Amino acid sequence: MMSLQANLSKVQVEQVIERILALRQISRADQHLLMSALLSQNSLSDIDESQIKRVFDALQKGMLRVVD
Repeated sequence: MMSLQANLSKVQVEQVIERILALRQISRADQHLLMSALLSQNSLSDIDESQIKRVFDALQKGMLRVVD
């Protein structure tokens, strides 16, 4: 059961990151999901963690638009 939740979370994180980078925008819900995933870190690979950090770096640099 726990590994199923971890796999679903991983797929969800990957999909969110792909959408954010493709559209160059992030919603508050996306941001919350990524922050929660990053803080939990028990199911994130190094690649996932790196991609999340890439999104937050782009956000800090103004390369992503925040939408509600």
